[in-house]
Amino acid sequence: MNYSEVLENARKNIGPKCKVCLVCDGLGCGNTLPGPGSKGPGNGANDNYKAWRKIKLNMDTIVENTEIDTSTEFFGYKLAFPVVSGPIGSIRKQFNPTDDIRDFNDKCMAACESRGLLHFYSTGLEPMVQEANIATRLRHSNCGVPIINPEADDSIIHQMNNCNETVSPLAMGVVVDSAGLPHLKACHGTGGTKSIEQLRMLKEKARVPFIVKGVMTVEGALKAVEAGADAIIVSNHGGRVLSDVPATAEVLEEISEAVDHRAKVIVDGGIRSGIDLFKAYALGADLCLICRPVLVSYYGGRQEGIECYFDKLYEELKDTMYMCGARKISDIKRKMIRVKFD
Repeated sequence: MNYSEVLENARKNIGPKCKVCLVCDGLGCGNTLPGPGSKGPGNGANDNYKAWRKIKLNMDTIVENTEIDTSTEFFGYKLAFPVVSGPIGSIRKQFNPTDDIRDFNDKCMAACESRGLLHFYSTGLEPMVQEANIATRLRHSNCGVPIINPEADDSIIHQMNNCNETVSPLAMGVVVDSAGLPHLKACHGTGGTKSIEQLRMLKEKARVPFIVKGVMTVEGALKAVEAGADAIIVSNHGGRVLSDVPATAEVLEEISEAVDHRAKVIVDGGIRSGIDLFKAYALGADLCLICRPVLVSYYGGRQEGIECYFDKLYEELKDTMYMCGARKISDIKRKMIRVKFD
């Protein structure tokens, strides 16, 4: 199966709202589909996508002709290359009523296990989803990282820690960029904002490296670090929780510089190719999170479809590193890109 076949199959299976565009830029579906759509005029996802296009590569092939090593580590877990698949809470309402998020998480973790990657999975909107996620994580070499919905409390953390099992998750996190999602407020009667003290308490309960997802400013990043976050995810929730915020690519560099290695910096939003991965690392990211294309690939071939997309990313990243003079991930520097956001 090649990636063109994955997209062709996805168009048959994904449901009426997603158009399975050749490149997912948020325009084909607009406000009709959670994720690529957004509040207001529906420009958020497209703003994320376009920002990466404004970054150009500085090609340099006057270097030693040696092998490319894309591997890295994330809290002791060796990754084949620095990318993780992203969390989705539910797919039934977005796509087809018979779709099951538990199967999506299972196939994502299976694909990640086979390709040496990690799946960041949502705790979901139903208790049975989280129970299934724990079993799935254990079945697939513990390659899943739970990202908790905003209503996180001690009981959910306790369940995340899998106290009755032998293997705790590699890390866990809480998502705060979903504070403006109407469906979460409808389900739980609360938003997702968190104080520094609340984040600190969750960090203490976690007992594993703790991630805060939804940081879009230097101030927010420093507050997360103050709360003890071991990693932050620069994210505007796919551009759908607030109109006219900057694209993640636009704020990544200043946030990374402010954090200054006190926490790992992960970024999502509009990242679609291995070239985009390279650009993100040059701006200071330690890791990239990709969600929507992974979901499309799931509908295009389940585990095999996701693996096909991962393979595409890997080959694109490897080629970009080769042509820009980087032989390992730590070689990727700011001087290898040219940025013109204005």
